[in-house]
Amino acid sequence: MGCCGEQNDAEEELQNHLLSSSSSSASSFTDPSTVISPMNSHFSALACPDTLRLILSNLSVTDLARASCVCRAWSSVASDNNMIVLAFMAPWKLKEVVGMPLNGSFWRDNGIGKFAISHRLARGDTVASLAVKYSVQVMDIKRLNNMMSDHGIYSRERLLIPISSPELLIDGTCYIEFDTYAKREAAVLYLQGAPEKKPSCLLNRVTSVHGRRRIINSLRRSMQVDDETAQYYLSISNGNPRAALSEFSADLEWERQGALA
Repeated sequence: MGCCGEQNDAEEELQNHLLSSSSSSASSFTDPSTVISPMNSHFSALACPDTLRLILSNLSVTDLARASCVCRAWSSVASDNNMIVLAFMAPWKLKEVVGMPLNGSFWRDNGIGKFAISHRLARGDTVASLAVKYSVQVMDIKRLNNMMSDHGIYSRERLLIPISSPELLIDGTCYIEFDTYAKREAAVLYLQGAPEKKPSCLLNRVTSVHGRRRIINSLRRSMQVDDETAQYYLSISNGNPRAALSEFSADLEWERQGALA
């Protein structure tokens, strides 16, 4: 009758074993083949895929990885992508996870640090103001986004914000994304709904990624600053390198005058 019939027989056998083991619990010597444990993976009740799915669906991500190492039958079930995703979602009561990570090891850790909120930057946003808005630490935002200085915010269109309250994830939908600025994959939560289409480049006059990188490197050497400071001055100058140098020089002069005053 297929697996369903086998499952009924397996469940009956499982019950018989449980009853027999409880009646003989006083005995000091027990046949290892009658003990129900992950180490006894050849026990017929634990060989049916449907029964295994029922049991393994209650395991955490870490325990699911361990179960996949028991034997081939267990591995085929425990390594199933649907099983792994459900185990990843379960602790946070997520509704759905959309997308697949670039690396399968992404699923091995489903701690709160794996999740982030996507915040689309608007005029007037600062790292400090966003830290207050989302009740997180400034350093946590900078660390998550791979930012060396606050100026890095001006070269981006969005920031990843750490999750401060696990309740935000309940019944939520997360999108597996690789953030090129943060240089990391994260399960990203959009508080306003689904992600928008990929935004256009901020720099109007620099359309080539390679050309933009070359200009930033040149500005960084000329100004003797880090990448993010160079990107900041290039962004406020609408992609014009000469205007960026002029803005930087004007700021330096203002600082010198302030120091002399």
